[in-house]
Amino acid sequence: MRTVEDYLHYLKGRGFRFQEDAIGFIYFGKHYTNASDEMINTAIELTLKAQKRFDGSFYVSLLETFTTNAIHTRKDAIRFVQEKELLAI
Repeated sequence: MRTVEDYLHYLKGRGFRFQEDAIGFIYFGKHYTNASDEMINTAIELTLKAQKRFDGSFYVSLLETFTTNAIHTRKDAIRFVQEKELLAI
């Protein structure tokens, strides 16, 4: 499993550039929801897929949804958003 920092480096290598405020949102969401790195990385991934860019408000809302619904794995998160039709992925 990748840490959030490793995942951000991976995405940078894939051409995604995060502004300083986006990085701030990512770590704010991590601390605010106390989510695992796996869930943070999943929320970043799903945010980028849904919004085609990083949207801090969308990301935090997605993390809150995962936390509220006791979702702890990437697989469960993807299943949840598909079942609830929250994202077209």
